[in-house]
Amino acid sequence: MEETREETPQDLRNLALKVAGLLEEAGQHALHDQLNPRNLAQPSTENADRGPRYKLEVDNKIMRFMSARIADIAHFDGFWTTRPAESRPGQRYWYIGKIDGVINYVRRMSEWTVTAALFEFGPDNEPKPIIGIVHAPALGLTYLAARGAGAVRIHKTAVGEKRDKVVPSMTSSLDGSVLSYGMSFIPSESQRALDVASSLAGRPADIKRVGPVSLDLCKVADGTYDAYFEPMLHVWDIAGIAAGTVVVWEAQGTLSRWDGERIHWRHDNDVVASNGLIIRELQHYLQQYPWPDSINQR
Repeated sequence: MEETREETPQDLRNLALKVAGLLEEAGQHALHDQLNPRNLAQPSTENADRGPRYKLEVDNKIMRFMSARIADIAHFDGFWTTRPAESRPGQRYWYIGKIDGVINYVRRMSEWTVTAALFEFGPDNEPKPIIGIVHAPALGLTYLAARGAGAVRIHKTAVGEKRDKVVPSMTSSLDGSVLSYGMSFIPSESQRALDVASSLAGRPADIKRVGPVSLDLCKVADGTYDAYFEPMLHVWDIAGIAAGTVVVWEAQGTLSRWDGERIHWRHDNDVVASNGLIIRELQHYLQQYPWPDSINQR
């Protein structure tokens, strides 16, 4: 009987690198469409009170491409969005995200990403992302991380490819820090983000608002930002959150809901990520604006 070799962190890192190659290929198609205005969608007028909605053909292209190619790389049990109602410990599902930062994308800004995350169900039958890949085609950046193997940032330039280990900042106080925040286009949801940003005024050196969530998380992981927070990230944001989360974890940063609880991978979330040194100070401000009682987990 042939002996089965135990999977190592390097095995997961190698798998992440292979999938990153596919994601970069898909990202080039998306970048081509962004640079061709005829291919960009206009916002839908449906449910206008809930903000703009975009249906991008490039999202379908990404899904078709990744779904067809990823199965050639390694065995897995399916895709996150079509997984069965119940899964067994050890089963793995890829979550291929749509364009993260869709408004940036259609406005021809550079800060948007394509993402992939591999979820594994643990002994408690709870899912957890173990590989995260965030690729920003217009910036020439790829972040990837695998459980136990650390996180790396790959920067492609005209003179070659540069790889760096991803580590967070050493900023130990909110005073003089650089924070990033995200907010919904839905007024009732975005107000909490603005309230927190206003209450922090005078302490951080700067508070950025660029997005998307996956890139913001990676920029906490690599020390560009000292922390990031956003209220009411929805279930459709899970792909970007999951991919960025693995990068933060493997860089030894922290990530949780605003109340300190773990992220719920099947529900909406308030998300805060930090370098691990200023999280207590920041949570003091976040917890002044708790999750509304009127909103239940789905």
